[in-house]
Amino acid sequence: MSRIPTTVVGSYPQPDWLVDKTQFQLTAVPRVRMRQVWRVAEPWLREAQDDAVRVAVSDMERAGIDVITDGEQRRESYFNEFANALEGLDLDRPGTAINRRGVPTPVPRVVGPIARARPVNLRDAQFLRAATDRPIKVTVPGPFTMAQLAQDDYYRDEERLAQAYAVAVNAELRELEAVVDVLQLDEPYMQAQPERARAYAVPAIDRALAGIRKPTIVHLCFGYAFAVKDKPSGYSFLPELERCVASHVSIEAAQPKLDLSALAALPSKTIVLGVLDLNDPTAESPGTVAARLEAALRHVTAARLVAAPDCGMKYLPRDLAFAKLRALAEGARGG
Repeated sequence: MSRIPTTVVGSYPQPDWLVDKTQFQLTAVPRVRMRQVWRVAEPWLREAQDDAVRVAVSDMERAGIDVITDGEQRRESYFNEFANALEGLDLDRPGTAINRRGVPTPVPRVVGPIARARPVNLRDAQFLRAATDRPIKVTVPGPFTMAQLAQDDYYRDEERLAQAYAVAVNAELRELEAVVDVLQLDEPYMQAQPERARAYAVPAIDRALAGIRKPTIVHLCFGYAFAVKDKPSGYSFLPELERCVASHVSIEAAQPKLDLSALAALPSKTIVLGVLDLNDPTAESPGTVAARLEAALRHVTAARLVAAPDCGMKYLPRDLAFAKLRALAEGARGG
């Protein structure tokens, strides 16, 4: 097997000195701000987050990962930092939406036109750029998923709301593009809401990515392993992404034991394939990673394959996450 490049999906475990992880267990993935998670007081929080980023970057470099992120060390979730930084929201009175597990959850409440008044992740991307010589990636929640996890008291039309989010995301990505090498949209709710996704997800993604020239990824999954143990072996929304403008599609495959023949439905895309099962409390061997990649190579060429964890790693113990990433890098080199 020829060498396959590696990346992380986005997040990496945050240090216990930085966040109180019991808060995440109480609320799962926060959709509104959750400032009580931080153990460090506000005057010193940014410095502490900077140090956590340095630790995460060092771990990824030592593990041998090619395209790295800041481990989302500054975020309470992949979703809530960006989704709550936009104009048009009532941050004092959140709304409610039903999450993918059927549970009512606090979400941003839209009360006016969605707009991005300022950069959200630009300073973070600049810090990451200065922290490593390796290619870097930044993730932003996608417009379809944000529309599913909002209470819309203004547009009262899901498609219009998704398009408004897409315009805001596009403005963010255009500024980030000057700093980073790869840009990713996190869109897990396309799998959770496939009929709605078929109606308007691809146009929203295309609007969010309009004019972006660097590699772009759309990530979809079945949910974090800590919350979703039994996963289907196939996606309810995947071939449709062949029509979107993103150059890469990122999917989890290890924990759900995905039927990899599904990759044939994406002939023009580079596949960022999840080959680390984040529900497995032990680290894979490099040979296991290599075998999972060999199975994928029956359906996609090596030139269109990137190896990754199934999903974000933030809910894992840090030592386990590091061991899994080291196996990922070694396995992608051929085991």
